[in-house]
Amino acid sequence: MDQPVLTLSEEAGRVAARVDELFDKLLTPPGDRRDRLFKAMAHAAIGGGKRMRPLLTVAAARLFGIDEKRAIRVGTAIEAIHVYSLIHDDLPCMDDDDLRRGKPATHKRFDEATAVLAGDSLHDLAFEILSDPATHERPAVRLELIAALAQASGPAGMAGGQMMDLAAEGEALDLGAITRLQQLKTGALIEYSVEAACIMARLPEDRRTPYRGYARNVGLAFQIADDLIDHSGDEERAGKRVGKDADAGKATFVSLLGEERARAQANMLVEQAGEHLKGHGEEADLLRAIARFAVERDR
Repeated sequence: MDQPVLTLSEEAGRVAARVDELFDKLLTPPGDRRDRLFKAMAHAAIGGGKRMRPLLTVAAARLFGIDEKRAIRVGTAIEAIHVYSLIHDDLPCMDDDDLRRGKPATHKRFDEATAVLAGDSLHDLAFEILSDPATHERPAVRLELIAALAQASGPAGMAGGQMMDLAAEGEALDLGAITRLQQLKTGALIEYSVEAACIMARLPEDRRTPYRGYARNVGLAFQIADDLIDHSGDEERAGKRVGKDADAGKATFVSLLGEERARAQANMLVEQAGEHLKGHGEEADLLRAIARFAVERDR
């Protein structure tokens, strides 16, 4: 019997529910003095958020017939890294935000020390998930998943991009510098979300090029949309404070290109992302829909 075709919203909701279910299982308080830490981790990780990265992994896994249970595990590991970065970004020493995903930031709901530990522990949880044989039976595949995520989240990826962003406050960056910064800060983890499916499928390096191209285009389009939301979005819809970039004097795609040209650039990137999938049929429809969502969203 054919499975019903779900809308992007339905697919996203279904994947988010499965990610939350796994987080809930992994973050059950142990009933001792660590309970506050587990509750802080769960507060940050469960509920809210677009879950775009796990959704990308599930969508890319479909191209290669990968068991969705495995894709969910990898997607949850990626989300753990993403959530740890959000906890730390919200701290007073970083972006100093009180609101995240429509609820109090972790350091506001608990305290700064607990928030730091919660972020650290979610970072560690990601690699614990990837190292488990339940994620993949081949040790070599698990090792590649771990190594690639470490690179995407460390100084050569997300953390490096965040450092570049902090160092650039008040500087007049050009478009090339902003693009490079965002390819690391936001794009690296998005690119890994697709790369992970290629790793699980044991796809040779020379066959991964179109999927990397798709993910890079989507990552940049996603960041431009973020800049547009920060520039003119609704704070209640966004679930976070807007106008932060202008207040901090940060150069963004919007400040460099203007709102109209930035939006046009994002749409062009989505079209290019679709071109990278032209060798696929309906099995790539979810990836195409995610690319469109990246620029059409308002939060």
